[in-house]
This record gives sequence, structure tokens and C-alpha cells, in this order.
Amino acid sequence: MKRLYLDVCTYCRPFDNQTFLRIRAETDAFYLIIQHIKKGQYQAVVSPVHFKEVSAITSLKKRFEIQALLNKANTKIPYDAAKARQRANELHALKFGVADAAHLSYAEQIADVFITCDDKLLKRVQKTSLSIVAMNPIEFIVLENLQ
Repeated sequence: MKRLYLDVCTYCRPFDNQTFLRIRAETDAFYLIIQHIKKGQYQAVVSPVHFKEVSAITSLKKRFEIQALLNKANTKIPYDAAKARQRANELHALKFGVADAAHLSYAEQIADVFITCDDKLLKRVQKTSLSIVAMNPIEFIVLENLQ
């Protein structure tokens, strides 16, 4: 079963302005992914970085809804925090943002696919040698032929 690491911006997508076609399509893709996770076809994985980042969300409704999803996905997948910290520092030195570097360092350890709506992050990932596949939620559902 593939382990999916969804970036916080992907969890936040349903709260963005849905009048934009791309945002609505990514939101639909996110819900489709969540639906297949609930069916047991994929496993969502989370890291301490998710909880730290989500704790800073000022909207209580948004924060609680995302925390609930993270709590459901919080399967105990073993990881090496020291190794993640070291890798995050390496990625940060390669000009990844602090949060992005931290997410990717955990994702490389515990997931098969890193899913994000952040185009700049995806472009940077494509230029860097990572041990994980990274893609947009729409790309994921098309690649996996999810319906």
C-alpha cells in the first residue's frame, strides 16, 4: 500500500477561494485522495512538522478540521528524528524553505509520494535529487486513475 504524505497546503486547499478553477480542481482531487485513504487503498502519513505548522493556523475552524484529519492519519510510522533534522538542514542549504525542508525530510523516510499544491516547491523538488516522488494532487489522481 502506498504511503502518501500530503503537504499542509494540500490539507488547506478546501479552505481557499473555490471560485478559481485550479483551486476547485485541486480541492476535488484532495477529497478524492482522502476518500481512497478512508477505503484503505492508500495510507496517509504525517510528521511532527504537520502538527507544528497546523498549530499556527489562526482560523479555529480550519485548524480543528485539519487537525482532525491529521489525527486520523497519525499512524505510528517509525522515523529517525535526528536523521530528519540533518536532512532538513541539507535541504534548507539547497534553498528550500524551513517548513518545506522539514516536511520533505520526513516524507523521504516515511512515504512513497509527497503531494503538494505548491508549484514553486514542486519545481525546486524536480531540480533536486530526492528519494521520494513529489506531485500535485491532480497529477496523483490522474497517474493513479482514481475515480
